[in-house]
Amino acid sequence: MSTPRTGAGSGPPRARPGGTTEEATAASVYGVIVSAAVMAAAHAPSAVATVIAVLVTLTIYWAAERYSRIVAARIHQGHRPGRQVILQQLTGGWELVTTSFLPLAVLVVTRLLGAALRAAVIWALVCSTVLLCVAGWHIGRGGALTTPERFLSSAVAGIFGIGLILLKTLLH
Repeated sequence: MSTPRTGAGSGPPRARPGGTTEEATAASVYGVIVSAAVMAAAHAPSAVATVIAVLVTLTIYWAAERYSRIVAARIHQGHRPGRQVILQQLTGGWELVTTSFLPLAVLVVTRLLGAALRAAVIWALVCSTVLLCVAGWHIGRGGALTTPERFLSSAVAGIFGIGLILLKTLLH
C-alpha cells in the first residue's frame, strides 16, 4: 500500500520544525484565509452566528478536501484505498479548521467587551492578517530565504488579510 501524496511534492510529507508537515502548513494558511473570507462576507446577525458560519464552512471545506483526496487516490492508484490511507485522510488536515480558533476568539472577546459586531469582525480580520504575516515570515525562515525575502514572503501573505479587511469595510 502506498502513501498518499499530501504535499506539492511527490513523496510523503516532510516534517518541519515543531512537528508540522508541508500539508499542515498549507492547510493552516488556507484555513486562516477561508475563515477570514467567511467573516468578511458574512451578514450574520451575531458573533455566535458568525462563529458557527466560519466553523461549518471550514468543516465542509475540510470534508470536501479529504473526500477529493480519497477519490483521487482511488483513481490514480487503480484500486480502493486501504483503511490506513482512509484513516490517515480522515485524521489529517484539521489545521484548516483549527487555525480559525484564535481569530474567532478575538471576535468573541471583542464583542463581549462591548465592541459592535462589525468592529469585532474587523479585529478578528486584523488577527488573521497578523497570523498570515507570521506564517509568511516562518515559511521564509523554513525556506532559507534572506531577511528581505522573508519580509516579502510575510508581506505577500499579509496581502490576503488586507484584501479581506478592505472587502469587509467597503461592502458592509
